[in-house]
Amino acid sequence: MKVGIVGRKKDTGNYEAFLDRHQVPHLTCLSISDLSACQGLVFPGGGDITPAFFGERDRGSRCVDTELDILQLQALEYGIQRRIPILGICKGMQIINVGLGGGIIQDLPTAQRHRYLDGDQYHETSNTPGGFLYHLYGASMTVNSAHHQGLGKLGKGLRAVSRCPLDECVEGICHESLPVIGVQWHPERLDPARTESSGTALLNFFLREIRS
Repeated sequence: MKVGIVGRKKDTGNYEAFLDRHQVPHLTCLSISDLSACQGLVFPGGGDITPAFFGERDRGSRCVDTELDILQLQALEYGIQRRIPILGICKGMQIINVGLGGGIIQDLPTAQRHRYLDGDQYHETSNTPGGFLYHLYGASMTVNSAHHQGLGKLGKGLRAVSRCPLDECVEGICHESLPVIGVQWHPERLDPARTESSGTALLNFFLREIRS
């Protein structure tokens, strides 16, 4: 089993270290020919998505990398067509939503209300009963997310399984029929001492999807 991290290697060190800690073989690349050797795909965090890809003009998007967006959207399509298990993290969740025809809120007015600790933002989320995050973490949890954008209209086949009660921002999604999940927060650096939760539970759930 090998997991593909769909990103630029210079930006994916945290994700590689996370998989290394759990002894998960992985490959970081943007080439579909290389990703064909992978049985699961992780779409990592990063900058904002080019607004034209969800049918809008720029209204506050930052650190846009259009070439990266194109390559990630192509890799997403490749994975979906082959029913490869996919995990989107932060921007990666937004890529899933846009790739399936959804939208993005380009600048959340509530982004600065969350508390900062060591450069990360922490806040509570409410997990939907019956959703995979509810089964993994219970009805609520503290998460770390440092985003100023959020999901708008949900893409085809997606449903929200977690939201921030502060502003109803979507914090977790899953697909109705495909092995596709996403979170707005960062399991690769979730601190159990601060949140009483661990990203390991989410990773293990994703790995079970790959092995099933």
